[in-house]
Amino acid sequence: MKLKEKVALVTGAGQGIGKSIALKFAAEGADLALFDINKDTCTETAGEAKALGGRCKVYAVDVANRERVQRACEEVLAVFGWVDILVNNAGFDRGATLLKVTEKNWQAVLDVHLKGTLNCIQALAPMMIRRSYGKIINISSIYGKIGGIAAISYSAAKGGIIGLTKSIAKELGKSNINVNAVLPGLTDTPTIKKMPERYKKMIIEATPLRRMARPEEIANVVAFLASDESSYITGATIEVTGGWMM
Repeated sequence: MKLKEKVALVTGAGQGIGKSIALKFAAEGADLALFDINKDTCTETAGEAKALGGRCKVYAVDVANRERVQRACEEVLAVFGWVDILVNNAGFDRGATLLKVTEKNWQAVLDVHLKGTLNCIQALAPMMIRRSYGKIINISSIYGKIGGIAAISYSAAKGGIIGLTKSIAKELGKSNINVNAVLPGLTDTPTIKKMPERYKKMIIEATPLRRMARPEEIANVVAFLASDESSYITGATIEVTGGWMM
């Protein structure tokens, strides 16, 4: 129960890594505010989280919409009183090679990943500064470090999250707020299940552990960063890749 009496807000909690993070937090004793643009899948996550104990509230939020994020965060604070932990996980991709990336798709991906992360941090940082406490974990990707073919927008957005994480960590450290990024590799999520098998096989064969990550393995690292056991870690980028591209 490393997160007992803590309040955590997780974005993109409807499926995949975000859902696993929410369930891990619930198992560790946290109360939860869950954001997702798809309220139905997020409600399913909430049902499983509630079965583990603690409070859980669902909010239909497009994190790219700054006004909606601000209103939703105000609602969360009215219900829970504060937020100890913020996990910025919401994201998606519209894959394309360099010459096929459209401005519309480029902007849409950056708006959710990068602008959405900033929106949530700016909405909650004043409260964390007042309390002199906070844990902010941003979900980037190994592609944010190495780039990915036909993942122009996604790689740029995830790379931007790394820079954003380090800048905010330097600024908020004096307020006892830890800001870190987690960089997953190939992870067995609903999105990756749609990837052609030949591409998954290539990555797995190049991974020392010879398999994909399970979503809960990413969640375990996030839970550590959300706990007070990580009190002297900030500005870090932690790769959870099975050794791929180390």
